[in-house]
Amino acid sequence: MENEPRICTSPVEEIYGENSFSYSLMKQRLPKSIFKELQKVQMGEQVLSKDVAEVVASAMKDWAISKGATHFTHWFQPLTGLTAEKHDSFISPAGDGTVMMEFSGKELIQGEPDASSFPNGGLRATFEARGYTAWDTTSPAFLKEDKTGLTLTIPTAFISYTGEALDKKVPLLRSMEAVSGPALRVLKVLGNTTTTKIYSQTGPEQEYFLVDKELYNKRPDLRLTGRTVFGTMSAKGQEMDDHYFGAIKEKVAYFMRELNCELWKMGISAKTQHNEVAPNQFELATIYTTTNVATDNNQIVMETMKKVAERHSMVCLLHEKPFAGVNGSGKHNNWSLGTDDGMNLLEPGTNPQNNARFLIFLAAIIKAVDIYAPLIRLSASNSGNDHRLGANEAPPAIISIFLGTELDEILRKFEAGEKVPSRDGGIMEIGQTMLPDLPLDSTDRNRTSPFAFTGNKFEFRMVGSTQSISGANVILNTAVAEVLKGFADILENAPDVNKAVKEIVIETYKKHKRVIFNGNGYSDDWVVEAEKRGLPNLKSSVDVFPELIKDYSVKLFESNRVLSKAELEARYEIHLETFSKQINIEAGIMVEMAERLIFPASSKYAAKVVKTISAIKGIAPAVTLKPQEELVAKLGENLSGLLEASAKVTIEMNAAFDLEEDLLTQAKAYREKVIPAMAELRIFGDALEKITDKELWPYPSYEDMLFTL
Repeated sequence: MENEPRICTSPVEEIYGENSFSYSLMKQRLPKSIFKELQKVQMGEQVLSKDVAEVVASAMKDWAISKGATHFTHWFQPLTGLTAEKHDSFISPAGDGTVMMEFSGKELIQGEPDASSFPNGGLRATFEARGYTAWDTTSPAFLKEDKTGLTLTIPTAFISYTGEALDKKVPLLRSMEAVSGPALRVLKVLGNTTTTKIYSQTGPEQEYFLVDKELYNKRPDLRLTGRTVFGTMSAKGQEMDDHYFGAIKEKVAYFMRELNCELWKMGISAKTQHNEVAPNQFELATIYTTTNVATDNNQIVMETMKKVAERHSMVCLLHEKPFAGVNGSGKHNNWSLGTDDGMNLLEPGTNPQNNARFLIFLAAIIKAVDIYAPLIRLSASNSGNDHRLGANEAPPAIISIFLGTELDEILRKFEAGEKVPSRDGGIMEIGQTMLPDLPLDSTDRNRTSPFAFTGNKFEFRMVGSTQSISGANVILNTAVAEVLKGFADILENAPDVNKAVKEIVIETYKKHKRVIFNGNGYSDDWVVEAEKRGLPNLKSSVDVFPELIKDYSVKLFESNRVLSKAELEARYEIHLETFSKQINIEAGIMVEMAERLIFPASSKYAAKVVKTISAIKGIAPAVTLKPQEELVAKLGENLSGLLEASAKVTIEMNAAFDLEEDLLTQAKAYREKVIPAMAELRIFGDALEKITDKELWPYPSYEDMLFTL
């Protein structure tokens, strides 16, 4: 049966990449001259010609058909945050009642889905439906498997008829190009003569929950919103720390095994899996790769998690905070810059030249994170993440950098003019002697830092579990590109490059060290200290969204040719609309559950208790029934409060909905009026759950969902 779990027993090396039209497969199936031409296209050295596209399309089609595929699709990432696809078959009528299997270069390169039916922030009117998908030649095509069979899936960008970016991929590709240029300029000044291309690289860690499918189907809030709007924590939660890295239950291990196999077949290097902190919470990490491929892979990971979970009679929850009272889920975005000849630019290295390179790129990142902190915060903003950030499992909303004691001390001594011992026993001079040893584990990892240096990369820990990692990487790439342009201008005109590097590093640290914090980001003291330092503390997504269209943001993205003002304004509107719509849905289902599920169930129980009291009094009038009577009073009090609070949510929800002419005002109304009203309603609903007969309670409890698998 299609929906039953699949046993995966084949050796990994035999199945890995079997459903991926990978680099090695292209090398095998394409003529040598065509393969070389395609490589140049992938490197950005030339445009894809029609002739090359025809040969590649034919090879793709033959491979896909040989595996059993009958259809192909342009797979893209619209501004819904999800993925989209339209399937077309390979068949072409031959005119004699038969068909041929065809797939042209034009079909490979370009598709035409409806552009007006996806979120576009006004870039496309409803009557202006035309949009185009364009093949991303650097991300491998793959075979996607579902109940209909195998489909040749081609990763694409999505643009409007007039060329605006309507998706998550176009800005990402532009940002990768933006950071490559100035980074390459800096490397050349430092004496590098071999590198021709710089890539941003990413390795995301995906957190998620698994719940029993039958229980999930009984929770309308989970089905419609991805999170529970009512629910009291069970007597046991995560306080015993017994789930984190604990033994994986057999049912979950079975799911993980199949998930890994599905991903490995598509050439996705699923590497690490483990129990996370909360009950029934888990994590999967994939191996570092080029950022646009990592972004595609992470979208596939999320889709595959949901599909495989269904086969195991479970549901995968990706919401940032599906359960109150236990840790929510995030997505750690491990980011660095690498070269086409194998260097990691954030690796300190073992010679003076590499140390100079490391320090100049480190300085660029410190400056970029400080200057563009609001935009970095924006990249982790949505209604779900507002429930999570600043709690005990996620960084605070304040953007800061963790460098570790050793590295921070080196920079501090540079600034103060103090001597820094070099690795070879002398005094550290940039470009002439080597940095002191900086082992990968020289300092404890700071889980409270939103942006932590972990030896040869930065771990951006704020991204929400539902979010595409594209947003975070677009902003990181673009911000660092802007700073590197300034550094390159200075270095290219410097008579003494090593001296100029030292001056840049010292000056940057002096001006931007306020963003460096190695302490406890959860502490109240840090909030006070951050305010003294002048660091922004943008707690709510609604506070952050306007940053996207401020002058400094428009200048940053337009000067680096990543997003135009119109594209930024469109995304701003979409952020606001999405936030308001999500809260409106959550408020609506909350009212329904309160009035149609909780109220009837608790009223029935109250009537049952009253009847019991009456029966006992009829038999034994002298018996004291004060506890039972107090229970009835408590039920009545909370039932009245429930209806009153529900009515208030409805009033505030309707008032906010009517503000749709001003999207920012509307979003603020949902945040400032609707969400507090929802919190008050939840108090009464959860109080009733605690005192109502469990047999009468209308939906599964937290205990049921978090401790049943």
